[in-house]
Amino acid sequence: MEQQRYYNRDLSWLSFNERVMEEAANDEVPVLERIKFLSIFSSNLDEFYRVRMPVLRALKKIGEKEDSDIDAEERSEILKNAIDMINAQQQRFGGILREQLLPLLKSLNVHLLYNEAFPDAVKNASADYFLSEVLAFIQPVALDGGTKFFPENNKLYFIVSLPDEQNGEKIVLLNIPSDELPRFFTFNNGVITYIAFLDDIIKNNLHRVFKGVTVNGCYSIKITRDAELDLNDEYAGDLAGEIESQLKKRDFGLATRFLHQSGIPLRTLQLVTAQLDLQNANSTQGGSYHNLKDFFALPLNLPGSSYEEWPAACYPGLADADSVAAFIADKDMIIHTPYQSYHAVLRFFNEAAINPDVEEICISIYRVANDSRIVNALISAAKSGKNVQVMVELKARFDEANNLKWAKKMKNAGVKIVYSVTALKVHAKIALVKTRKAGRLVYTGLLATGNFNESTARFYTDHILFTSNPELLREMELVFMFLSKREKPSSKNYIKFKHLLVSQFNLQNRFIEMIDREIDFAKHGYPAGITLKMNNLEEQVLINKLYEASQAGVKVLLIIRSICCLIPGVPGMSENITIRRIVDRYLEHGRVFIFNNNGNKEMFLGSADWMNRNVYNRIEVCFPVYDETVKQQILQIIDLQLKDNIQAVNLDNRIRNVAVDGKGEAVQAQAEIYSLLSGIAIN
Repeated sequence: MEQQRYYNRDLSWLSFNERVMEEAANDEVPVLERIKFLSIFSSNLDEFYRVRMPVLRALKKIGEKEDSDIDAEERSEILKNAIDMINAQQQRFGGILREQLLPLLKSLNVHLLYNEAFPDAVKNASADYFLSEVLAFIQPVALDGGTKFFPENNKLYFIVSLPDEQNGEKIVLLNIPSDELPRFFTFNNGVITYIAFLDDIIKNNLHRVFKGVTVNGCYSIKITRDAELDLNDEYAGDLAGEIESQLKKRDFGLATRFLHQSGIPLRTLQLVTAQLDLQNANSTQGGSYHNLKDFFALPLNLPGSSYEEWPAACYPGLADADSVAAFIADKDMIIHTPYQSYHAVLRFFNEAAINPDVEEICISIYRVANDSRIVNALISAAKSGKNVQVMVELKARFDEANNLKWAKKMKNAGVKIVYSVTALKVHAKIALVKTRKAGRLVYTGLLATGNFNESTARFYTDHILFTSNPELLREMELVFMFLSKREKPSSKNYIKFKHLLVSQFNLQNRFIEMIDREIDFAKHGYPAGITLKMNNLEEQVLINKLYEASQAGVKVLLIIRSICCLIPGVPGMSENITIRRIVDRYLEHGRVFIFNNNGNKEMFLGSADWMNRNVYNRIEVCFPVYDETVKQQILQIIDLQLKDNIQAVNLDNRIRNVAVDGKGEAVQAQAEIYSLLSGIAIN
């Protein structure tokens, strides 16, 4: 049998989500954080059904085309394997919750009423809550063939079966208003805290909705819909207006999953499927409760139930500096979020906005905070007469509406707004400030691995380089000049970058050249090594080049958080490649690329994963690390992650999560990195 060269991206992602779920079973994690990991798993799975399941379900049709490199049978097998993995994971999810977390909560005098009858005191209190608060939002709809109802994406509903003299059964769809009201209701009797689902409060009060009628059955359902926006690659009109129009249609997309409580009678299920036009959706049995991503807001406040706080450290010496720009005039500075304070980034933009000598600010925006201080600083800068240019990526999935909102506000304030062309996303994380000093322009800038977003900076690990390096910043200016033209890269507008790696221009070729250099060193008997940290690894040209490096004897160390299509440890193909995955309190998000270069290590950071979309369909920027102090700090961080034997797992040649050998000194990378950067030891 021929050796498989690439693991399927979707099965690999499901493997990552399984690793997230397993943190909920980790006895070393505080109980509320364990419940939050279940929430993250649930949220991730919903997104998978919205974004990837439509693709998987279309694979058979794609496979029948002559130009497909995978036949229909193999594609159907991938879909089957994905569904089998999801079903097994959901069983595991239920087991962790019922057998571990609920008993643990009870031992702490917190009773999460999960498929349990309400005690009388809770029943009485929740009835009053239902009548005074919940009932205002209840909207029953009869499914009688004459009523057309469109269930909203990922909203919660009950299917209520009532007796009917003529047809034997009447079906009513009843909303669960979890967007308008808290999902959980809390009651404390002085000793025990009871937490009840809004779902159960409604169930217990159905007799108040259907007065004088016997309820035959009540079953929870949820519909998940395709999230893809239908944008023409060559669309030349008002992109903001078109996306705004498409967003209004998103929640009315095709149903990809019909999740329903198990035990619903077949006749009722068939009737609901027909009435709601769900014949093409993946019909999936689940438990009594859906949208368990709401566990993230579980009202639980017990000592020791959450992680010990790690206050973000201030960058040494920065507080005493006249300005961030002055602080980095002669030496680069890097901050590592969330271990170090994001205030340095906010201060950089605030100072630029208020500095009368600043003439121009350029920045690319992909995902920003809902109440972004950075965007407010840009608005202030524009209102004070500065030339502010903002590249806003409107096609950042699920952030389109927020980006549209800010784009309108900035445009009204005089900011020059640039949108990318339809077929090309701008994913680069770069900002440039031009200041007039003694008659000449001086450049300062930021280059980052993550978004300019102070909200996600609290739990995404990223690296932000502050620099006055004129060579890097002149090339960054070229990137902004290209983006302002709203063109696709071509031979006519090709830019030769010497320092920056920019996808569509030189990124893939430069990475290949650096891998080839390591291969050449290995063939000539010199030490050779490659260390890469990314969120995702999929693109086959670069994977093949890593296989070639392995075969030449190059040691390749990979830290890949989620999708990984490279298969490690296969004799004759990838025996010199190891892969690890780290899941801990923070989401690993930084991208780091290190090439041994015969002992003179060459290092890049940046926004680009090695995915098809990043390499071929986006503008990404990776940047070199020239400052030796910065370089050594990154090397220390990566070394700790490679030594992690607590939160890290290795990926085997079936992309399964395999526990790291725990022999030797225990190393939990995120705790060690916090200690390194803050000077505070973690016990």
